[in-house]
Amino acid sequence: MRNLIIVLCLLCFVGCKQKESELTTSKAKAESIEDSSLVDEISENLLPDEVVILNEKQANELLKMPLKCVDQEYPNKLSQTLGSESDLKTPKALHPSFYGCFDWHSSVHGHWSMVSLLKQYPQIKNSSTARAWLKTNLTKQNIKEEVAYFNKPINKTYERTYGWAWLLKLSEELYTWEDSIAPVLHQNLEPLTQKIVQNYKDYLPNLSYPIRVGEHQNTAFGLSLAYDYALTLKDEALQKLIETKAKAFYLNDNTCPLAYEPSGHDFFSPCLMEVNLMQKVLEKETFKLWLKEFMPELLDKSFSLEPVSVTDRTDGKLVHLDGLNFSRASVLFELANAYEEFEYLKPIAEKHLSASFDNIAGDSYEGGHWLATFALYAINQREQ
Repeated sequence: MRNLIIVLCLLCFVGCKQKESELTTSKAKAESIEDSSLVDEISENLLPDEVVILNEKQANELLKMPLKCVDQEYPNKLSQTLGSESDLKTPKALHPSFYGCFDWHSSVHGHWSMVSLLKQYPQIKNSSTARAWLKTNLTKQNIKEEVAYFNKPINKTYERTYGWAWLLKLSEELYTWEDSIAPVLHQNLEPLTQKIVQNYKDYLPNLSYPIRVGEHQNTAFGLSLAYDYALTLKDEALQKLIETKAKAFYLNDNTCPLAYEPSGHDFFSPCLMEVNLMQKVLEKETFKLWLKEFMPELLDKSFSLEPVSVTDRTDGKLVHLDGLNFSRASVLFELANAYEEFEYLKPIAEKHLSASFDNIAGDSYEGGHWLATFALYAINQREQ
C-alpha cells in the first residue's frame, strides 16, 4: 500500500511538471505570436503605400515647377523696406537674377533645383530650357545688381538667414556640378556668394540667442546649409564660426518638446532642425550623448511620427505643412545615413515623403512655386 501511494505521488509530480512545461511553452508561443503581430503592426504603420523613387519621369515633373515660375514675375512678395520713392521698382528691376517664383528665396532655390536635377539627369526633357535660364539669369551683370541691392544699409537684414542659406546651397551645387557651363555660372555668382558669406560672419557674432521657429527665420536651418557650403568650399573661418555658435546655442538644450509640434504654419520642425545641425557639428559619440538628453524618444526603436495634412492647398500659409513633411523626411534620412543604428527612422521618413509628394504635381501656385525644392532635397538626402 505504501509503495502504491509513493508511485501515485510520483506520477502526480511528473504530471504537474509536464503541465507546467506545457503552460510555459504555450505562454512562450503566445508571447512570440503577440510580438510578431506587434512587429507586423509597427511595420504596417510605418511603411508607406508607395516609396517615392526619383527616376527620369519624376525628375522631369519636378523640373517643370521651377521652369514654370522662373520667369513669372507676378504675383510677387518683395518683403522690401522702402528707403525712398526710387526703391519702388518692379521685381525684375530690383532682382534681375531672382525675380520669379513669388519671392527671392524661392527663385534662388528654384535655380538650385534646376542644377540638382540637371546634375542627376543631364539629358532630361527640358534640360536645354533649364540650361538656357541658368545662363540668362546668372550673368555677371545681373549678379552685380543683386549685390548692389544687398549692399544698401536698409537691406542689411534682407532674406536673413533663409534666403542666404539657399544662395550658398546654390553656389555649392554649381561648384560640384561637372558640366561645361558650371564653372562660369559659379564664378558669375561668386560676388553675391561672398557678400552672403560676409553677412553671416557679421551677423552671427552679434546673435545672442537662436531663433527657434518653424518658418524662414529658423537659425538651425540657416546654419546647417551654410555649414554644408563651408565644408565643400573649404571656408574654414565660416565653418569654425558656425560650429562655435551652434554649440553655444544648442549644446545645453534638453528635452525638446516634439509633442508641441507642429504649429499651424510650420514647414520646419524646430526640434529636428536642431538635431540635424548638431549631428553635423559634433563628433559622433558626443552627438549621441547630446541626443539622449535633447530628444531621448528618437533613440527608441519604437519611435513614431505621423505625417501632417493640409486642409486648404490654396492658402499660402497652410500649405507650409507639406513642406514640413518633406523637411522632416530630410532630417530623418540624413540621420539614418550617418548612423547605422538609426536605420529604423527610414520608414518614417519614407512615409512623410510619400504623404505629400503627390500633392505637388499640378499644385496651386501657393505650393507649386517652392515645394518641388523641398521634395527634391529630401530625396537627395535619402540618396546621399
